[in-house]
Amino acid sequence: MSEIYERWTAAHAVIIVSPVYWYQSPSPLKLMIDRLVCADGGNPDPTSTSGKDADKAKALEMAGWDYPQHLAGRAYGLIIHGDVAGIEGSRRSLSDWLDWMGFIDAGAQARLDRYIGYYEPYATSHEALDRDESIQEEARNVARAVAKAVAELRAGRLQAVQPDLSRPRPK
Repeated sequence: MSEIYERWTAAHAVIIVSPVYWYQSPSPLKLMIDRLVCADGGNPDPTSTSGKDADKAKALEMAGWDYPQHLAGRAYGLIIHGDVAGIEGSRRSLSDWLDWMGFIDAGAQARLDRYIGYYEPYATSHEALDRDESIQEEARNVARAVAKAVAELRAGRLQAVQPDLSRPRPK
């Protein structure tokens, strides 16, 4: 996980490309999301809990600490695909999570949910993708939209809506 976290912190943007299984994100993606909780705040000094001493961890959390949102301000895009159902809910869950983390939506063309090989055998879905030139172009548009958002962020022309407002409930 530490290598992934370092890559997230080094990135100016992320594009998550994910299938949908039974209306959900796949378990490796969910595991990464759960482990990125530290990016939303978390214990600033892991040694302060002597490993995983629950009483020390609880006392530290109850005393309060900042939620610096280490990853906030980066752009994002999503490409969510499935073969039967669940793509809209999965895309929404991922975009809501990224919004909560302080990421900046790169726009409507940076959020894609599509069925590939709708109700066709899973074993041949790669062939359906190879034939579908439109979805391939839509995926390239996601990347283009995110790249443009990064350029706008670097130039100071794109920012989170109302960045001067504080969050009354940071967690």
